[in-house]
Amino acid sequence: MKRISNIGYVIGMALSILTISSCKKFLDQPSESKFNSGTIFESVGKAEMVVVGCYSQTFNRELYYQLGMGTDECISTEGETNSKNQVANYIYTPANIPTSTYTAMYMGIEYANVAIKGLEGMTGFSDAEQLKINSMLGEVYAIRAMNYLNIIRFFGDVPYSIAPVGETGIFTSSRVSRDVIYDGCIADLQKAVTLLPWKSAGAVSTVERFTKNSANGILARVALYAAGYSLRWDLNTYSAGSVQIAQRPDKSRIKELYKIAADACKEVIDKGENTLLSSFETVFRDLITRKYNSESMLEFGQYGNDNNGSVVGYSNGIFVHTSSLFGKSQPAMGVTPTYWFDFAEGDTRRDVTICNYGIDSDNSRKMNAYSSNTIGKFRVTWADQIGTAINKRDINWPVLRYSDILLMYAEALNEYYNSPTAEAKSSLEKVRTRGFGGDASKIGTTPSDYLGFRQAIIDERKFEFGFEALRRTDLARWGILYETLSATKQNVIDLANRTGKYANSDLYRVYKKEIATGFKDPVVAVPYTAYNQMTSADSTRLVAAGNIVLRMRGASPLNSQGVLTANAALVTNLFRGLEKNKVEILPLATSTIDVNSGLKGQQHPKY
Repeated sequence: MKRISNIGYVIGMALSILTISSCKKFLDQPSESKFNSGTIFESVGKAEMVVVGCYSQTFNRELYYQLGMGTDECISTEGETNSKNQVANYIYTPANIPTSTYTAMYMGIEYANVAIKGLEGMTGFSDAEQLKINSMLGEVYAIRAMNYLNIIRFFGDVPYSIAPVGETGIFTSSRVSRDVIYDGCIADLQKAVTLLPWKSAGAVSTVERFTKNSANGILARVALYAAGYSLRWDLNTYSAGSVQIAQRPDKSRIKELYKIAADACKEVIDKGENTLLSSFETVFRDLITRKYNSESMLEFGQYGNDNNGSVVGYSNGIFVHTSSLFGKSQPAMGVTPTYWFDFAEGDTRRDVTICNYGIDSDNSRKMNAYSSNTIGKFRVTWADQIGTAINKRDINWPVLRYSDILLMYAEALNEYYNSPTAEAKSSLEKVRTRGFGGDASKIGTTPSDYLGFRQAIIDERKFEFGFEALRRTDLARWGILYETLSATKQNVIDLANRTGKYANSDLYRVYKKEIATGFKDPVVAVPYTAYNQMTSADSTRLVAAGNIVLRMRGASPLNSQGVLTANAALVTNLFRGLEKNKVEILPLATSTIDVNSGLKGQQHPKY
């Protein structure tokens, strides 16, 4: 199967071309044997190399790593002095803010700007070639918009450029209102939707490139962010007193944005090319074994050495001992202990999303305690091979799935009509029913009121998209990041103390030792028997019978006076920097401001 990430020579060529195009002032006259901005867009084939090269800067592991943790589903397992742990727990300083995503996204934007200018100037081709040119133009419009979204949702108002630097000669830029940028992104995506063919047209053979299907999905995503809440401040004064969580001021535009989102999703739904797979588990087994399916709409290619530094399945997978047959996997990201309990009984997504075991040196499955559960969606035991290397498992990143189309559609309709329509309810119920293995009798009653349905969407996205790097900014765009994480921390304390709704949570789990025999491991979860009390004699008897007894929690983090004790690191450090009206948007890194004089004096007012 031809994959973008494995065409290293194409990307390398495209990136060098783009560098020449946008940085001519630093170069001597190029050799005639080299591509340059004056000749590269004279050929459809050469132009396509540029377009494919643009995809290399649409993803960065920070998006799911540092910026994907710190939620009610995902936490950092690294030490508290580690910068990744600090960002995951909202300890922000201009010195520890990750910059790779910011830099990569802007690099991709510049590549897209160069490609758009070049493609728009291509004329005099045959009808068939012009269709191809239009399709590629749609791709780069979509790439530019998606990259801007990935900057705005973390950094808010940022510099905005839609022309190549080599053309403008402008190398500095100040912050621009996110509303202006979002509107520009929506215009780009609407152009992309018009220009791009449907997947069924066969213009591209991979979901690693945009089609009309995926462009509609990203259009809906951008529109929901543009209509949602975010941390804002006065761009004229940068006064700390002006900082607030709010939607954009134009209420009519907000309503229009929800309509744009709903219409984009409906177009995909009505076309009928994408569907939900019958099994949630198959979605991720296919992803891990490099198979495309009708649910996956857009993926970032992760095959071979040229994988943009990503370590999908290694840092965000399950623990695998270095001596095992699968090769080492060392997760730096873990599961928020209470997330396992959030799933209803019978929801098949829980054991796919959360792995309750790791692989020991003898290839045995070793069950996890509550605080050591790991991310199951990208587990390397489901692969058919080690991959390029233990930290390059050749697992694509899922950018967009059809289930997101259904849930965005449901959300947009509820917001637009201030009440869930029949179509909104149906879309939510399709996703939820699949989650329960197709048994609609288990999904409960779908709310009929605006607030109840909104909460149902908030919950369902947590169950459906756990660890897919959407939750943190989803919570922010709903304006509930602080409230959700504060409640989550209290839940973790309650779980540790077996109080409240966790009063009857298991104290012990007893299971049999089983050995994994090879790749494509069929096991989803280790079966166990739960015990809420156990004597020493009970434990001895069970072990003698060939069982393993696991204590599910350590000592209580609270002493007899209800005060946190020193050994409660997980509880004390969890979300330790959380502060409302401050951490919902990251400050700019010092290095980012240092290289762009236009940002001087434009730091996040609370930092």
